[in-house]
Amino acid sequence: MATTKRDFYEVLEIQRDASGDEIKRAYRQMAMKFHPDRNPGDKEAEKRFRESAEAYDVLSDAQKRQRYDRYGHAGLDGSAFHDFRNADDIMSTFGDIFGGGLLGDLFGGGGGGRRGPRQGPDLLMRLEITLAEAARGATREVEVDRQEFCGECRGSGARKGTVATTCNYCGGRGQVVQTRGFFQVATACPSCGGEGVKVTDPCPSCHGAGRVPQRAKLRVDVPPGVETNMRLQLRGQGELGDVGAPRGNLQIQILVRKHQFFERRRNDLHCQVPISFAQAALGAEVEVPTLDGPDKVQVPRGAQSGEQIRMKGRGMPDISGRGRGDEIVEVVVETPRHLTPRQEELLREFAETEHEQVSPRRKSFFEKLRDYFTEEEAEPEDRENA
Repeated sequence: MATTKRDFYEVLEIQRDASGDEIKRAYRQMAMKFHPDRNPGDKEAEKRFRESAEAYDVLSDAQKRQRYDRYGHAGLDGSAFHDFRNADDIMSTFGDIFGGGLLGDLFGGGGGGRRGPRQGPDLLMRLEITLAEAARGATREVEVDRQEFCGECRGSGARKGTVATTCNYCGGRGQVVQTRGFFQVATACPSCGGEGVKVTDPCPSCHGAGRVPQRAKLRVDVPPGVETNMRLQLRGQGELGDVGAPRGNLQIQILVRKHQFFERRRNDLHCQVPISFAQAALGAEVEVPTLDGPDKVQVPRGAQSGEQIRMKGRGMPDISGRGRGDEIVEVVVETPRHLTPRQEELLREFAETEHEQVSPRRKSFFEKLRDYFTEEEAEPEDRENA
């Protein structure tokens, strides 16, 4: 008999444009609400618990979610779904999202058993690049301090030729379970620290830690179009996990160094270029900086300070590969501070002719100024005659 699956977004009670964090938060809430330990004997709660895990399994995976958004349940073949057999299976699969919080304490290990090997935590580092590198892309070598398994004991922490012994306190489970009302609360074993084993004869190379610090050199490919605070991820290049578990990831936060000419606004680049009074009045071809080297733009006759000239396609590339932004050149008219006698003489002649041929903009301004003062003087008279 065929069954009809509920919409996964409806299951988690989220919008279709929900972010990854919102999906994770919604699943945590559902898992706490419907976990069998909180609803003993409730078959409907058990069904909802498994249903929410299935929804999270799909929506938290970018590729599965894309297929689901496009084709619905029909777009997901049997291999796209995790076969969750019980609550223990679900918690062992998604237990890492609960951390050591309430849900992890209450339901960790699905009943007190030791969890499988834990993946290593992510590492974060910052990488400063130039604007040119951000525009063209770059390959950089970085160094990261992280841990490696001890070569002497191969991560066991025990002296070569010896083995770690099972912890007597927790019986090798790595957790101790306490009953609080009708809840069973599992916490890390205080004797072995959650490892389930104890080292009685520690390795002299790592002093029983099983791992040693090491500096690794890694290559980072920076794609064109990155911006400050964007993060690149190197999968499997983070910190060590438990023996047999994968490393965490290395998160690289990009910092683009401030440029002496350009200010980035999305994919457009803005720069200011000084021009002389004569160039602004008469028009001129001036040299400007671009990401591809110096180039020239035509300043129109009568250009005003702050006027912008757009150079199409000369800005930053889009991170998705869809074209480039523009370069916006803002001209700034500079007033000369030091004049030669001849220059001063010519400017005085220009000023005299200006009094006879007032430009429309100047004339409009002075007319508005005269009307303003005329209205100000008229208002007191109007009030006295009223």
